[in-house]
Amino acid sequence: MTQRVALATVMDRLAIDAVITGYAVAVDDGAWADYGALFTPDGRADYRGAGGVEGPAEEVARWLEETMRLFPVRQHLIVNRRIDLEDLGGYTGDRAEVRADYLNPMCLARQSADGPDAAGAGQPGGATPDFVTGGRYTFALQRAEPGWLIRTVTVHEKWRRAPGP
Repeated sequence: MTQRVALATVMDRLAIDAVITGYAVAVDDGAWADYGALFTPDGRADYRGAGGVEGPAEEVARWLEETMRLFPVRQHLIVNRRIDLEDLGGYTGDRAEVRADYLNPMCLARQSADGPDAAGAGQPGGATPDFVTGGRYTFALQRAEPGWLIRTVTVHEKWRRAPGP
């Protein structure tokens, strides 16, 4: 591998990592336009492994927007990212696969006299997560004109915990 190819490979890995981070930030912040912009035009998302839906990214974003209203405070972390770039005889291709673990704590919305809130989440002594889930994402990415984009994302939930009996 030449130094130029090695540098291009590092740049691809950094760009892919930025897409995966962008995905987590978009979901956690409820930035659904940003979420959609991370996908190819025919991109799909599959949340069935976590009790959700599967379909075109645009439709799934609408489902997420509605569902995530139940959890106004969420912070999922995507870690242990394994990036496999398409290998074209020593040169990287235009496809990549990422397998990465996630941990996703969330706080349920509470009703108060002033309307729904997250029971003091974010405040010292505030709410602890009501719901925590963990698992693995599988992303398939495609290099496109604007850069790397998600073709598919599949959620493989491994566990979940909710307080109570």
